[in-house]
Amino acid sequence: MASCNCGHQNDDEKQKEFGDLLAKYKGVKGALIPVLQEAQEIFGYLPAETMKQISQSQGIPFSKTFGVATFYSQFHLKPRGRNIIRMCQGTACHVRGAAKVFDAVSTNLGVAKNETTEDRRYTLETVACLGACGLAPVMMVNSDTHGRLSPDSAVKMVKNYE
Repeated sequence: MASCNCGHQNDDEKQKEFGDLLAKYKGVKGALIPVLQEAQEIFGYLPAETMKQISQSQGIPFSKTFGVATFYSQFHLKPRGRNIIRMCQGTACHVRGAAKVFDAVSTNLGVAKNETTEDRRYTLETVACLGACGLAPVMMVNSDTHGRLSPDSAVKMVKNYE
């Protein structure tokens, strides 16, 4: 299978990289979290089959691997979008209309909280605080922070990331 030269890996390349990862950490005690992190970097999330292979390679029960992957919020068990939208739900944002901003973005994208659009362009998440209370209501798209949002301005901002 040919590579597209766009920086994306095809499935064969991902499997090879994953195999190399498992070999690198085989027999290394306490390596579960780094293996999960690197596997998620390869696949974009942690498919069940990937976690089963990690468990076998590390010689630990699948229940432990699954428990770690579901305990830490950095791990994702479902595919995520190219653009991660984090909507602040902290007190300052809440008071200044974050719920209406969230509802507008959610409706526009056709997804609920913690869901990804079918085309995998966007994942919509809520967070407790983004630490930019003076700009409330606030959202982050990838690593960009956008503040003083209205429902309309938030929807327009998201469209810039298509």
